[in-house]
Amino acid sequence: MNSLKNSVRLVGNLGMDPDVKNFDNNKKLVRLSLATSESYKNDKGERVTETQWHNLALWGHVANFAEEDLKKGDQVAIEGKLTNRNYVDKDGNKRYMCEVVVNEFIKLSPRN
Repeated sequence: MNSLKNSVRLVGNLGMDPDVKNFDNNKKLVRLSLATSESYKNDKGERVTETQWHNLALWGHVANFAEEDLKKGDQVAIEGKLTNRNYVDKDGNKRYMCEVVVNEFIKLSPRN
């Protein structure tokens, strides 16, 4: 059950092309945004769709595959873990961010 303690699985569409950052030690980071949507009927019987946006971070060989194969609009299934971090923005304000560190993904959209 240890693998269930911090595990996230999502299926959605990418909201951006991969944002790639290369580091001096041959490490690579790819950042993506993922939209997931749910539909339901409200009290008036109207169909309502709600979209949630998720920040994704991919490292290493997973980042390499994402950089080569993914683009905005692709439907993907991802598996990873939630992480929280903070940073200071360019204006000196402390910001907090929750993101999914992706262990693996499957591209569900057809290949070009």
